[in-house]
Amino acid sequence: MEIDILLAFILLMITGILILFLLLLDNWSGGDEKDWIIIWFSSQVCIMLLKDVQPYPNWKRYDTEKYYEDPDTGIKCPFPSLSDSPSLTLSVIVPAYNEEDRLTAMMEDCLPYLERRLENERTFSYEIVIVNDGSKDSTADVAMGYVRRLGSDKVRLLNLEKNRGKGGAVRLGVFSSRGEYILFADADGATRFSDIDKIFTSIKGLTDKAKCKCDHVWGYKVACSLYCVWISGSYGGGFNCVTILFSNCVDVCIPFFVWLFTVRGIRDTQCGFKMFTRSAARIVFHNLHIERWAFDVELLYIAQKLKMPIDEVAVYWTEIEGSKVTPILSWIQMGMDLFAIWLRYTTGRWRLANKGD
Repeated sequence: MEIDILLAFILLMITGILILFLLLLDNWSGGDEKDWIIIWFSSQVCIMLLKDVQPYPNWKRYDTEKYYEDPDTGIKCPFPSLSDSPSLTLSVIVPAYNEEDRLTAMMEDCLPYLERRLENERTFSYEIVIVNDGSKDSTADVAMGYVRRLGSDKVRLLNLEKNRGKGGAVRLGVFSSRGEYILFADADGATRFSDIDKIFTSIKGLTDKAKCKCDHVWGYKVACSLYCVWISGSYGGGFNCVTILFSNCVDVCIPFFVWLFTVRGIRDTQCGFKMFTRSAARIVFHNLHIERWAFDVELLYIAQKLKMPIDEVAVYWTEIEGSKVTPILSWIQMGMDLFAIWLRYTTGRWRLANKGD
């Protein structure tokens, strides 16, 4: 799919250059021919994005990705299935690609909160699933340090055979979780973890409210509502001009394209701090096609299509150096993904499956 999107982008760039050339050419004659050229190039973009597209996600999980290591015995134990009933309160999914320098700060922020809550609430339990997304550094070693320190009942490491992208890593982490509520959080620790209290308060109210409105959605109780958050905070110092320029561009352009093609009514679709009920996660992640930066948008698009309740709360967020987002290229990739989401769902090339994991 990424090759199709790249080719579509090349065609789109050619179309844009052609349009600019025609607009600047004062002595151009034959408007009909010009219009037909533009239409032809635009149609090629759409054809490329619709070519050989499967209606349902076709993803593969390698055998080695189905197991985690018990640090006490060294035995490989199978991960649970998302279709299983929840066996604890909260699962925290942490996608990590080359995060050896930032993962520790994130873990040291969330673990004190989780341990304190575990001590104070007899009914609370948690797990952290760190998904090593084909990292080339020592991310796996850092993660295994926490597995050995806390045990595999609290922290588990899922090693992916190859890099799948953030969306692909989050999906497999979700499919390997045990929680009644499932949160995915960025490995950089940009969001203050204790703000999860706001999310728990609101999601439970959202779930109770949804129960009163309707009994079922596609055969699943509405209590399987999705919950997401939007971020608020400020940038710190020490950033280069390219990063700031790119961030400002994204702040303006990406929300516009998200609103134009896919999701409306959500202020920040890209916040890396989202929570789902287990059954909602089973539905939306089963239908997820996009595996890279725009996967958040598709999740919300699916939820809105299925009329799942969605809510937002403000959380404290700070810019952390070391982002894996590549200026310009990542923006282009996301823009094309947004258009692909709209085009493929609108034309029926992508469909929503009425089933879970």
